[in-house]
Amino acid sequence: MRLFIAIDLPEEAKSELRKAQNQLPEGKEANLSKPKDFHITLKFLGEATPQKAEWVKEKLRQVKFPGSRTTLSSLGVFPNENRIRVVWAGISPEEEAAKLQKEIDVLIGKEFPDDYRFSSHITLARVKYASDKKQFLQQLKRIRIEPVKFAVDSFKLKKSTLTKEGAVYDDLEVYSPQ
Repeated sequence: MRLFIAIDLPEEAKSELRKAQNQLPEGKEANLSKPKDFHITLKFLGEATPQKAEWVKEKLRQVKFPGSRTTLSSLGVFPNENRIRVVWAGISPEEEAAKLQKEIDVLIGKEFPDDYRFSSHITLARVKYASDKKQFLQQLKRIRIEPVKFAVDSFKLKKSTLTKEGAVYDDLEVYSPQ
């Protein structure tokens, strides 16, 4: 099974991000993420056996997670403005999510090493091809996100099943503040 660890967003934040998505350049350039699936990925684990999933659950129960508050912030792109592949929304402050991600990585990182530097973000769209990067970026910079504040009161171990209609996410376990 394909696993990842994430923070889900409340409906108010999802609604605001959907408004931002509606302002993205139209056409075949971008595949929009489903608002019901908006989340902040803390760690992508990839394929794991059921036994390894149980091991992960046990390790995640050890995470000292006080909970926090955060706010939606500006938009950005990965990997950079010359090669746009993902349009994302950030959160502020990023430090609390980064601390949580680091603690998770310390507990399970030897079994599931990362191949990227962590950045707190919510994926709004995956870009196939930006025919006019300059215009795409200009349009993106005009989009304003209301700074919706929300509590980060849990994180989840999720299973991702790939289908023809896109990924389907199922919660395997929920972790609340200790």
